[in-house]
This record gives sequence, structure tokens and C-alpha cells, in this order.
Amino acid sequence: MKILILGAGQVGASVAESLVSEANDITIVDTDPARLKYLQDRLDLRTVAGNAAHPAILAEAGANDADMIFAVTRSDETNLVACKLAATLFNTPTRIARIRASDYLTHPEIFEASSFAVDIAICPEQIVTDYIVKLIEFPEALQVLEFAEGKLSLVAVRAFHGGPLVGHELQHLRTHMPNIDTRVAAIFRQDASIIPEGNTVIEVGDEIFFIAATENIRGVMRELRRMDRPIRRVMIGGGGNIGQRLAKALENQYQVKIIEHNKANAERLAAQLDRALVLAGDVTDQEMLEAENVAEMDIYCAVTNDDENNIMSALLAKRLGARKVVALINRSSYVNLLQAGQIDVAISPAQATIGTLLARVRRGDCVAVHSLRRGAAEALELIAHGDYKSSQVVGRRVEEISLPKGATIAAIVRQIGQPAAARSDDRAAGEREVQVIIAHHDTVIEPDDHVIVFVVNKRMVSKVEKLFQVGVGFL
Repeated sequence: MKILILGAGQVGASVAESLVSEANDITIVDTDPARLKYLQDRLDLRTVAGNAAHPAILAEAGANDADMIFAVTRSDETNLVACKLAATLFNTPTRIARIRASDYLTHPEIFEASSFAVDIAICPEQIVTDYIVKLIEFPEALQVLEFAEGKLSLVAVRAFHGGPLVGHELQHLRTHMPNIDTRVAAIFRQDASIIPEGNTVIEVGDEIFFIAATENIRGVMRELRRMDRPIRRVMIGGGGNIGQRLAKALENQYQVKIIEHNKANAERLAAQLDRALVLAGDVTDQEMLEAENVAEMDIYCAVTNDDENNIMSALLAKRLGARKVVALINRSSYVNLLQAGQIDVAISPAQATIGTLLARVRRGDCVAVHSLRRGAAEALELIAHGDYKSSQVVGRRVEEISLPKGATIAAIVRQIGQPAAARSDDRAAGEREVQVIIAHHDTVIEPDDHVIVFVVNKRMVSKVEKLFQVGVGFL
């Protein structure tokens, strides 16, 4: 696939690195020649220096025959114009734009074909905010990801000493929870993946990924580790786009304090927020953190635009007594270094965002992609099409499907019944009820099933995609 990436910042570079490794033809455009040279020295891609909103630059980059454009520069306006030009002048099939300003996002008509012709508008700040909100809702988790419009969840937890299942085989999970169906999709032990079997023994420090119906998540987590007490007090370090969105999302359910170093911005935040307490100060100021009782905080979230400030303030908050600390870190090398240390959760905005983009690149009918373990693994939601003759998965039991080693079919979401329009109930017209099925060896895949596949090594993704592609003869 020929893909044009506009913008060589953290998001653009992460997308390029992920897609280049999958044998795509990548060209990246940016106004910074030094940044482009750095990427070209590291990755097998083509670069063009210039303004992505100029037709001549887009033409030089190969927009004439590009299959897809990712407009992820720091400027919303540049991204919008680039998508419009790609549609009008170059007839590019798929156009994705990064949009940061909430004002644009509240007017979806801006993205229609008659306007800026954006197929998908993504807001990394909102994606990261939603990601953190889930971590606050499930404080024991390292990662909480949703599939099938929230009906199914994949959760990562770390096994701690004294946990109910530590030292026991996985098959005991069903004995402990006879009324809840779940599946451990993967286990990572000291950065090495372990394919979970019934006789696999959970050890202290294991990173366990399990999948279950969203309504059953808390019940499963209770078996895998001791439940933390609920979050009540939240402190946010940084009042930028993410800090503001996070405070707004949390202030009605939690006691929220937010620290912003710029006094004018702090005053603006105070006017926009209803209940959150806004403080003007430095997130790395120990005296201020102590004065504002950071030791009593259930969670401290460092979300400034500076990696070093986020790391230092999170470490400081942890040392001063905050129960859990989360740090937003752009440099992937920092994330790998700090995760699972004194910082409880290190979040890479690019990795949190990239799944939305990868879902458009994946071959086959891919609904969602979630990047796991800093991009090393993936969870995919694929729709099974065809019949027994034209498909390698439809009509077959899970144990009969030739999955590559390390890939696991974890669950299925199946539509059942008739559309609501044909029934006399109060459901929305056209909506169907769905059944969440945790996959076992004898589970049979049916046409139009949404199949959740966990891949411990992303190099296997292309093989999984081929399994879900139907034969040429299928109509």
C-alpha cells in the first residue's frame, strides 16, 4: 500500500515506523529537513521537505497514486487543507486528519466531502484522555481497551505477591468463577511472551492480558489480583489540552486538582472548569506538592508537554506518597525504561493513537486495532466474511484454524436476532442484539462474526490478515 504521511512529529514518526515494518511504500512530508534526515537514516522510506498544504509538495510526494494520506502535522488547518487538496486534485481514496481543536470536532459537517473531505478525524488528545479515564475507572489495570462498541474489554494487569491466582494454574480460573467466562489471551514475563495454556502457572510480576464481556471485567480482575480501593482524589500536573480535557471529564465524579505553571492559562482553566480546583505553580515544585497534599491523592497524572517534567513530577509525587502515578511520555525509549518501575503507568500518546490509523491500513475487514506493550503486540477486531469454501475461518472450529504461532482468537461478538426496526420494542431502528462469546477450542466462527485476535508479535499480523481474506470466487 502506498501511504503518504504529512508531518514528521511524534505521531507521524510512530506511524511511519509501524507501517514501514509491514512492507508499505511510505513517503513522509515535513518542513524540517533535519527531522526528515533523521527518519530517513533510521527507516526505509522516502522524504519530501515542504509545506504539506501546497499542491506542488503533495504532487512531489506522490499524492497522484497514493492509496492513503495521514495528515498529522501540528497544524489543524494544514491537515484540513491537505485532505481537501488530496480529494480535489489527486482523488486520494482515504484521507485521515489529526484535529486538535475541539471547536472543529463539534462541527462534523466540516469533514464532509463537500467541505474538507476528511474520511476520519482523529484527536490524539481526546484518545489519550479517554485512555487515562479508563485507567482511573479500573485502577488495578495497566491498560483497558474496548472492542465491539464497548461490549467487550481487553485488560492488562500485573500479578502481585499474594494475588488469588499467583502460584496457581490458569485452569483454576474457571473453578473460581464458574458463572463468568473469560480467557487469558497472553502473558508477558520479563518482556518474553508466554502462550497461555491450562497448566500455565501465574508468577509474581507477570503482565496478564485477559478478555471478557465488559460487564464481567471487575469480577475477573478480583480473581487475578487484589482490588485497589476506588479512586476518589485526582491530581493533574499540566493544564494543556490533555490536562484540561481530563479535568473536565473527571470533575463531576472525583475530587480534582489541576496544576498549571502559566498564570494566565490557570485563570482561563478556572473559568472553564466547574468543580476542579485550579492551582498556578510548577509541577516539579516539591513544596507545592506537599502543601497541596499530594500524599493523599489516589492518582497523580503528569500530562505536561515536557517529558522530563512529567517524569520528575511523577517520581516526586510517588515519593511523597501518591498511591498511583501516571506519566505522559512521548519518547518511546523513555516509556520502555520507566514502565513498571516507580512510575505505575507510562503512556505514549503516539502508541495510544496509532491503533485508530492502523485499522484503516489492515487488510481484510478490520474494525479496530489496539497497539499493546508499546507497539510490540496488537489486538485486532476482524469481521469474518464468506463461507466454508471461500474463507479459511468461517465454518471452522478455532482449533482447526491455521493461526501463526503466538496468535490467539480470544473472543467473538456475534449479532443475533432481527433488526430492531422489525420488532416492536424501544431499541433504535436497525440495531441488533449481540452475543459476546469467549473463544474456546471448539468454538465455530460464523459469517459476519467480529473476531478478536491477539497477536504477541506484530510481524505475524500480515498472516492473520490473510486468514480473514475471502477467496476470489466469493460473491
